[in-house]
Amino acid sequence: MFAISQTAQKHRAHFPASVTFARMQIAPNTVVALHYTLTSPGDDGTQVLIEETTADAPMTFIYGMEQMPERFEQEMAGKSTGDAFDFVLPAEETGYGDYNEDMLMELPKDTFVVDGVFDAEAIQPGNIVPMHDENGNELMAQIIDVKDDEVSIDFNHPLAGINLHFKGTVGEVRPATPEELAHGHVHGEDGHHHDH
Repeated sequence: MFAISQTAQKHRAHFPASVTFARMQIAPNTVVALHYTLTSPGDDGTQVLIEETTADAPMTFIYGMEQMPERFEQEMAGKSTGDAFDFVLPAEETGYGDYNEDMLMELPKDTFVVDGVFDAEAIQPGNIVPMHDENGNELMAQIIDVKDDEVSIDFNHPLAGINLHFKGTVGEVRPATPEELAHGHVHGEDGHHHDH
């Protein structure tokens, strides 16, 4: 929150009652803090909760730096603190791609043996575990099933092929600092911290 200086408070009465102060709008190079629930349609038609921010931990990003899908930014353009939003991002516009059946694989159970022991705690249906391809690239894999000799895994992003319903309010809009713009992410209380 911005504190009003004592000088400004003394002179506040001199502004006509009709004068309003413009709220900063979401535009390129602004830091945006959002409070929202993210849901997707379930198989039975109900909405399944994917993510929900909390009052003390909003989702923050720098608008216009391609950190969010293009359609998402189009929906947020011009909004100000306190404005509500409610929109659906079609699966093809989320940036997570289509669901690809070829990304479902069966791997030998011994792939998940560490120091001679199968990691039964981590390798459970529903868990997401980091793995590496033959080129050393890290991939996230969701465990689908654990069988006697094999583990069924899914290399699709968990949000691939899913329509995403965002509903919430804009918590804050402020100019990004030069350091934030240089580093490409939000710093400070709600953003990323650097260790110096």
